[in-house]
Amino acid sequence: MTPELLTLSGGSRAQAAVAASELLTFSLGAEYYGVDILKVQEIRGYDTVTRIPDAPNWLKGVINLRGTIVPVIDLRIKFRLSKVEYNEFTVMIILSLSNRTVGIVVDAVSDVTQLSVDQIKPAPEFGAGVDTQYISGLGALDDRMLILVDIERLLQADDLAVLAAGGGLAAHH
Repeated sequence: MTPELLTLSGGSRAQAAVAASELLTFSLGAEYYGVDILKVQEIRGYDTVTRIPDAPNWLKGVINLRGTIVPVIDLRIKFRLSKVEYNEFTVMIILSLSNRTVGIVVDAVSDVTQLSVDQIKPAPEFGAGVDTQYISGLGALDDRMLILVDIERLLQADDLAVLAAGGGLAAHH
């Protein structure tokens, strides 16, 4: 249990477990994903971003969010989805992570949901060819599966070192 969760939930371990399983769900293609609601700062419509020269294609660029320069990552490209469209449903989720603020682009936001411990299963192992280190589990929600993303781990991955230099951007080679 992290102290932040215990503080936010009033100190009880049972409450902390509930808080940890409250998720913002969103879609990428045909799949649904969930991210810890406590990391979500705000949800906005997709807006114009300033491109960064020589950045990887999944790094759409940066936005100025009330004086903070925020890198914007298109998770659809990062997860290699075949079709990436920008339309009126495209959404940017602004996340407040431990050491930076990051925006992620998704197809649509679904809702906020709670999963009980019984509804969450561990992520399967697919072998060395598939990187599942950022998947914290799979949630059973009605008739669909929810892929639970450990967004901190995903955005700490080596290939995101491009964002690491002082919370800003560094050259990507």
